[in-house]
Amino acid sequence: MGRTPPSAQELRNRQRISTWLFAICFMLVGMIALGGYTRLTGSGLSIMDWRPITGMIPPLSHAEWERQFALYKTIPQYKILHDGFGLSGFQQIFWAEWTHRFWGRLMGLVLLVPLVWFSITGALNRGLALRLVLFFVLGGLQGAIGWFMVASGFNPDSTAVAPVRLVLHLCCAFALYIAILWTALSVRTPRPAFIPATPEVVRVHRLVWAICLLVGITVIAGGFTAGTHAGFAYNTFPLMDGHLIPQGYARLHPFWLNWFQNIPAVQFDHRLLATTTALVIGGTIVLGLRTPQLGQDVHNALAVLGWLVLLQYALGITTLLLVVPVWAGTVHQTCAAIVLTAAIITLHRLRGVGHP
Repeated sequence: MGRTPPSAQELRNRQRISTWLFAICFMLVGMIALGGYTRLTGSGLSIMDWRPITGMIPPLSHAEWERQFALYKTIPQYKILHDGFGLSGFQQIFWAEWTHRFWGRLMGLVLLVPLVWFSITGALNRGLALRLVLFFVLGGLQGAIGWFMVASGFNPDSTAVAPVRLVLHLCCAFALYIAILWTALSVRTPRPAFIPATPEVVRVHRLVWAICLLVGITVIAGGFTAGTHAGFAYNTFPLMDGHLIPQGYARLHPFWLNWFQNIPAVQFDHRLLATTTALVIGGTIVLGLRTPQLGQDVHNALAVLGWLVLLQYALGITTLLLVVPVWAGTVHQTCAAIVLTAAIITLHRLRGVGHP
């Protein structure tokens, strides 16, 4: 029996809801970009208190600015890196961090207000409404994780946040982004186009799953590269101080600590993962374009993914060779989210493999 075609109202609801969710995804990419900027400018520790509601209001008087600056002077980052830092310099890093936090609060409102409206008007079914409520709760939890990360930078002799907490915050942001993006795509096209499960199609499908996993692991490795400031060392490519595998790769014991704490190992692993990801994407594109059963939509998604990974790889090399300028590091982190977006869209278009 054929499926009952959706009504005009259902189609309108899908359009409105998916557009709203895509807008939230766009804001999340902006949040990831702002997070990279605050990290690279050392702005993340400039706000010493966490006020989820009243923190939306910036200092409105000179006395409040002086109070905030006095709090900042008590932490090691000021004493070690910014001793003698004037109020105007503090205001610059404060505004960067305040904007990052304000953007997060604004996203919460952009999610909550339409969620209430769509629920009241009956545009959302129960399952989707509950999923979106969960996203809202997870978004609030992400703010708490952000503060948990920032608090690690207040420890004695610390001038930055703990790398593990930075990666935790980054991973949670990307996980929430993937969940909302997948939901938006599924609302827009709830019934996937059928793709016959030939051996060639199944092979490409599995490779796209592998690509999504590789991109995610490479992002995590990039988080540790950022958290340990590994990008400021070995600023040559493709060799690292004249070696393919840097000296001192395995100097920490037990061995697994090198992957998270040892700068030569952390940067080499990120390079290796990025190169592996680019090669796998290239091979998948070659196989995919030779598989007509995939259809034009999948071919287009693979082509976009290929161009984006080339851009991201070039940005990574540029960021390294220029010793991580703020603009390059910020764009590189943002482009990682865009590459992941393309990979998820490609995977989503393959949902119909073997499922008429």
